[in-house]
Amino acid sequence: MNRIEDALRQEIEVDVRAASERALQRADAAGVVDVAYAHFDSPLGLLLIAATHAGLVTLAYVEDDEERILADLAHRLSPRILLLPRRLDGVRRELDEYFSGRRTRFDQPLDWSLARGFTEKVLRATARIPYGRVVSYREVATRAGNERAVRAAGRALGSNRLPIVVPCHRVVRTGGALGGYTGGLAKKEFLLDLEGAPSP
Repeated sequence: MNRIEDALRQEIEVDVRAASERALQRADAAGVVDVAYAHFDSPLGLLLIAATHAGLVTLAYVEDDEERILADLAHRLSPRILLLPRRLDGVRRELDEYFSGRRTRFDQPLDWSLARGFTEKVLRATARIPYGRVVSYREVATRAGNERAVRAAGRALGSNRLPIVVPCHRVVRTGGALGGYTGGLAKKEFLLDLEGAPSP
């Protein structure tokens, strides 16, 4: 009897998962989801990735507190947020290729709506830093239009909502010291080593 009960339980669980997946896809198709999110298990730990219809809007280290990240997205963008991994398959594939050394640039569209003014300029300049290269905070500030705004550039990079994809890990201090990094210096070192960037 236990085998029959186990088989029935497994069948019910499969049906529930399938029904749940269909409901999520219907919600997405109906346009009631403004922000889709998913998880990606990276060599640096679990990442939360989120996208709007405009593009990738957040990539965060989950150790930073998933509930806080989602609450912030709900407050700043829309409360219509749903776990929809399929919508983020392209991003997850590109991240997998990046971490396995098979991708040197990301092709996903980006949603810049969480960045404004000089911060957005700094992040857009950072997004153009080539794979495996490093530049100084001063150089990023210059590319963003104000060579004297080095500290402001550092703050902008510290607020980067799209680390890895917008590669703030490629920005170091003048003289080569690593500087800071949202995920911690060990993560910054890992990413620079992965890309074969010159040692600071």
